[in-house]
Amino acid sequence: MSLFIANAYAEGAAAAPGPSMTGQLVMLGIFALVFYFLLLRPQLKRQKEHKSLIDALQKGEEVVFAGGLIGTIQKVDGDFAVIELANGVEVKVQRASIVATLPKGTIKNI
Repeated sequence: MSLFIANAYAEGAAAAPGPSMTGQLVMLGIFALVFYFLLLRPQLKRQKEHKSLIDALQKGEEVVFAGGLIGTIQKVDGDFAVIELANGVEVKVQRASIVATLPKGTIKNI
């Protein structure tokens, strides 16, 4: 026994009941639905849109790719595209790095 602190003894009280198994399953189901509609579904939609954009690339389209550079597609070859950034300046990039297509004449107006 301590000189300054008295011993504490627990009483024989019953433990408080926890949440039921059904309640836990319902909450887990609600959490899964929220996760699907707020996170997973929008991401899958963006991936599908990006894939259709990549598949539809053609010569002559004006594009923006991941580094923020703007250019015109000169050649599409498999998973790569040759893009002309300026007169005589061509780079080869992966098609997946293209993030958007621009309307015709955008590069001339910039």
